Parts: sequence; C-alpha cells; structure tokens
Amino acid sequence: MRQGRYFFAFAVLAWTLSIVPVRAETIQVVIDKLVFAPVEIKAKVGDTIDWVNKDILAHTATVKGDWDVLIPAKKTVSFVLKTAGDVEYYCRFHPNMKGRISIAAK
Repeated sequence: MRQGRYFFAFAVLAWTLSIVPVRAETIQVVIDKLVFAPVEIKAKVGDTIDWVNKDILAHTATVKGDWDVLIPAKKTVSFVLKTAGDVEYYCRFHPNMKGRISIAAK
C-alpha cells in the first residue's frame, strides 16, 4: 500500500512539472559606440529584447519588411518577439550597425 502512495505522489509531481509553462526571458542588447552587443543572440518566441542605448545618438533595430524599433539616446526600449526564424536587423540611421537574432518556436 505504501508503495502505491509513493508511486501516485511521484506521478502527480511529474505531471505537474510537465504542465508548468516555459517562462519568457528578457535578453539585453547594449548599444555603445555604434555597436550592438552581443551581435548574435538566441531567443524564443515570447522573449523580450531590451535594447539599452548608451550612445548620445538615437538608433533603430530594424528588420527589413518587418519590425522597426526606435531607440532614443540614453534610453531602453523593449520588444517582444512574436515569430520564429532567423532575423538580421540594423540601424536605419547607421546602416553599418547590424545584429542577428535566431528565434526558436516556444
């Protein structure tokens, strides 16, 4: 009888752990001296990117044909990733500034 209770308790615990939702993460990209750092990141759909602009100039994080995030000087802007895939982004004001995000499905 005791073994049955332990098995049942273990089964309930395993089931509970299997339904706990995966939490979204916040990933920080720092902009300093006209550079995105890190240049390449891995994320999941639902994760948030915080762009922290330390420069005295405004920047953007722009994916051609998709999203465009304006990041004012000395500010932080957040953006939630909505679709999976590999994206390359750049700053519209300073096109030599580039980054890459590999976005996995949930």
